[in-house]
Amino acid sequence: MPAKDDDRSTPPPLPEPLAVAVADSHTHLDMQAGTPAEGLARAASVGVTTVVQVGCDVPGSRWAAELAAQYEQVHAAVALHPNEAPRIFLGDPDGWSGQQRPAGGQAALDAALAEIDALAALPQVLAVGETGLDYFRTGPEGVEIQKESFRRHIEMAKRHGKALVIHDRDAHEDVIAVLLAEGAPERTVFHCYSGDAEMAKVCAEQGWYLSFAGPVTFKANQPLRDALLATPLDRILVETDAPFLTPHPYRGRPNAPYLIPVTVRSMAATLGLHEDELSTAIAGNTARAFGY
Repeated sequence: MPAKDDDRSTPPPLPEPLAVAVADSHTHLDMQAGTPAEGLARAASVGVTTVVQVGCDVPGSRWAAELAAQYEQVHAAVALHPNEAPRIFLGDPDGWSGQQRPAGGQAALDAALAEIDALAALPQVLAVGETGLDYFRTGPEGVEIQKESFRRHIEMAKRHGKALVIHDRDAHEDVIAVLLAEGAPERTVFHCYSGDAEMAKVCAEQGWYLSFAGPVTFKANQPLRDALLATPLDRILVETDAPFLTPHPYRGRPNAPYLIPVTVRSMAATLGLHEDELSTAIAGNTARAFGY
């Protein structure tokens, strides 16, 4: 029996194509069904012609760099996710997949960061991230390790002249404090922005970019739409974070870059803009933010 269109395991249908092409500023093609070539073709068919493939650990960052070397429309971001750094430091066997995995501790974290640093030097790698702080999944014992990793990613981004991609979950004040203390890179992007309008104003004052994902379309998330309204048009990006955070009305079903038009149209309605005007802004903003 064929699956119903509203089956949660069924990918949502292709949306109407955007007239002005945009970029998905944050996606994980390695976690999505099908091949990267298939995912990129579906995205391009609806006007999503560029994607930033984001690594969350050493193997994922290697994969992102390799994919970006293979496809002109793919740019890579490499990093240890905030939750990855404590796992490596504390010796989690799943936190490292090199040929000779260190047993944990500072040596393990240093070795992993050295690999990320080498990848960040590659020309197809345009960003260091996603890095930052995540207090939702990592307990108090991991906070200082996360902060050390975050600081070292910031230094790496500045030294290589790459954008910095921030993961910020339940850690708004500390993320901003670390950025201000260390000196944020010239191009800093808050991935899947989750703060309020006041925080958006602070970010705007610093010239940081805010990338909005599927949650901005959810009915209960008016504070997030207020944050979008508080963000200058020249600092707005859009992303999927696929396969996660699928936009309304497909929440709970598989996400992919081809669903960017759904989020763009919702954002345009919130901002009172024609979708072509917002798409034009997003396309230019993403190119400036990542330097392509």
